Amino acid sequence: MQSTLFPLDSYKSYKWYIFKNSSELGKIYDAIPWTDLVQLLPEKESPKGAPAWLKPQGYIGMMFLKHYYKVSDEKLLELFHANTDMQLFCGCLLQENEKIKNNAFVSHVRSYLAKNLNSNDFQKIMISYWKASNDLENTHLLMLDATCFESYIRFPTDVKLLFECCEKIHEKLIPSFCKKYNLKLPRTAFKAKRNKYLAYSKNRKKSHRKTLQIRQNLLKFLKKSINLYTDTVSQVQGYEIETKLGIVFSSIQKVLEQQKILIEDPKNKVDDRIVSIFKPYVRPIKRGKENKPTEFGMKAHICQTDGINWLEHVSFSAFNENTRLESSVLSCQEMFGKCSQLAADNIYPTNKNRKFLTDNDIETNFPKKGPKESDPVKLRKEKKIKEKLGKLRSTALEGSFGNEKNHYLLNKIKAQNEGTELIWVLFGVFTANVVLIKNKRKAKIAKEKAEKEMKLSRKKAA
Repeated sequence: MQSTLFPLDSYKSYKWYIFKNSSELGKIYDAIPWTDLVQLLPEKESPKGAPAWLKPQGYIGMMFLKHYYKVSDEKLLELFHANTDMQLFCGCLLQENEKIKNNAFVSHVRSYLAKNLNSNDFQKIMISYWKASNDLENTHLLMLDATCFESYIRFPTDVKLLFECCEKIHEKLIPSFCKKYNLKLPRTAFKAKRNKYLAYSKNRKKSHRKTLQIRQNLLKFLKKSINLYTDTVSQVQGYEIETKLGIVFSSIQKVLEQQKILIEDPKNKVDDRIVSIFKPYVRPIKRGKENKPTEFGMKAHICQTDGINWLEHVSFSAFNENTRLESSVLSCQEMFGKCSQLAADNIYPTNKNRKFLTDNDIETNFPKKGPKESDPVKLRKEKKIKEKLGKLRSTALEGSFGNEKNHYLLNKIKAQNEGTELIWVLFGVFTANVVLIKNKRKAKIAKEKAEKEMKLSRKKAA
């Protein structure tokens, strides 16, 4: 199926030569340990709709390309068909009129990797390869912080959530079931409720009284809607709700229970509160930021070593990142060796963490407890180290979060389940890492070239 006279890795293949020596993708290609990564995937299994000529390397390559070019799945396929560098990056070369006809292919690849790719093994292989290639130098310094990668959902309110549940039942669940089994659609008051909801949503100022009133009305209507759907389904004996529909319907039932509790007692806290019936695993996460106090998505504890970010722990439920310090240091020592310096914000210096760091002889930017150092020279040295570590953390680590979210598709995660969201974040973070390694290698070569030219000029001058 490949339109090459010689093997792609042959020096006689002019396209391969141009790809490796003249394109940016070729330099990124060299920064990825393809052979080791491919071994993480099963030999026989492949994504749904995968062409026979596309190797497992192509599945991993597709994810790197998506985050590198910052495009949608459909646009990625369009570019892939027209760009030979992208094809060579994935280990194949299409004929002139050859195309991947499945428009959902990239989505299927993401689902396949979510099932078969272990994120921890992936991270270890990538980092060990860069370490062996001498791309990482300052591995003694570890920086820690947490961030939230938000899911692509509308901002949730109680009124929106209740109406969304009613709409799903009356616009999707009941009509599709009646159409499938040739049943008559039951009479409902959904249109009247929708008009009331639209009239409420158009109000610029929504008073507490009006909001409570429409919540109560929608809650009663949702309870009737659920009973109507179960009665409709019971007309067909032995019918079992499909898995996807079953998940959505169980989420709707849980929303009814939670909203009932919140209306009866507004001060009551609801555990595992659902904010989207299509992504019931997403939870509200309090971040305490001035412009965005609550975020909805995956909370990630990220470690950085020599500019390289890696995911130490991820969860869709809120967690306290200061409990992850010890495990982060141990993971860093396992992958990079001795850790002698650590930088983190003010949530980390608990007594337990301080004791662990002191026992392991690790310098930090934490404010010192107890009496001040009597020696002014040592005091000045300690203060300088702490200021340098704190400044480096606030610029390099927090700056990398903005870089990943703005330039590698991590601002809003558009994947559709927990597994694919993790793959989305994993490849977004490591695409940024790969580009950083490529730039480091480029700077190193330029530096060596400049040193050689300087030596030659000195010899000529002598």
